[in-house]
Amino acid sequence: METNKSKWKAFRESFREYASLSGQIDTDDAAQRIRSSIWFRGPNVWILAFSIIIASVGLNVNSTAVIIGAMLISPLMGPIIGAGLALGTNDTRLLWDATRNLLVMVAISLLASTLFFLLSPLDLVNPTELEARTSPSLYDVLIALFGGLAGILENARKERGTVLSGVAIATALMPPLCTAGYGLSNWDGHFFFGAMFLFIINAVFIILATYVMVKYLHFRTVSGIDTATALRRRHLMSGIILLVLVPSIWTAVNLVQENNFERSVAAFVRENRIIGHNYIYDYDIDGRKVELLVAGDTMDSEQQAELFDKAKEYKIKAERISVRQRSFGLTQRQMNELIEEVYEKTDEEMARKDAQLQQLMLKIDSLSAVVSSLTAPPAEEVQ
Repeated sequence: METNKSKWKAFRESFREYASLSGQIDTDDAAQRIRSSIWFRGPNVWILAFSIIIASVGLNVNSTAVIIGAMLISPLMGPIIGAGLALGTNDTRLLWDATRNLLVMVAISLLASTLFFLLSPLDLVNPTELEARTSPSLYDVLIALFGGLAGILENARKERGTVLSGVAIATALMPPLCTAGYGLSNWDGHFFFGAMFLFIINAVFIILATYVMVKYLHFRTVSGIDTATALRRRHLMSGIILLVLVPSIWTAVNLVQENNFERSVAAFVRENRIIGHNYIYDYDIDGRKVELLVAGDTMDSEQQAELFDKAKEYKIKAERISVRQRSFGLTQRQMNELIEEVYEKTDEEMARKDAQLQQLMLKIDSLSAVVSSLTAPPAEEVQ
């Protein structure tokens, strides 16, 4: 027992040594640099404009590399971390300046991206990069929270590296604003509100992470604060966090359920392509409903009930399934022959692969015999 305790004590001491921040943090220098990064004047205005255009082009042509480049040069992170620092150090003036500059940045970003998409001649049929910014979930909350923790810690340590660049990419502040501009240019509420919600998630939880780390690292406070004001501030922060967190959790749950549903449908169709004289040649998923595209005989109620019973084995409820029959202009006899041909081709393919496997096994056996004869020890000479 004493040995276990001593091992546990040694492990804790070793872990504390590795995780210790002592001597590696300069909070005064960090606070000074964060305060200087919130100002939106001169070069920052132009850098923001350039990054907006770059991100909008990347989203317009579905280019991930271009979008990453825009995130790296965007100055949006400064006022957000500044707001977290202001809350943690009770700096009312800094909080006001950071919030004002952030709102101005957001307004300019929305205006520039809206104008870009209004003037852009390219209209994507499948805007995947834009769509990716319209359905935020709990995972985006976690990215923003831990990204914010990494960001403030990088600002505070004496020997700074490239962590801030990674945080800028991971938290993705610029693309949601450009996507919201796309929504405004097309009067599409799905894109605008979804993207703005993602941006708010990122901003709120980066501010929260900064606030927590500022308190943990004991940044120097600017002024004292009475108990009532501190309590009101905590209540306000808790309310904002809950307003953002609850829809994010709901979206994450839906995302997981939809993913599981898609996997169940794919497995069901893969294992049940042929049902009687019918062939499921494709399917279309919309949310948590699936439309099966079936070729063959027109399915009666009994056959559909059999189909639904098989789907239940994959946890797919009958009310989530609809069936669309198609004949492709073929007669019923031709359709049945087509299905039988599928069966025959499948059997032929399996037989061909079995034959290939047998040939490979024979070759392996012959090679093993040759290797054994080459490596066998020489026979002892008869005396």
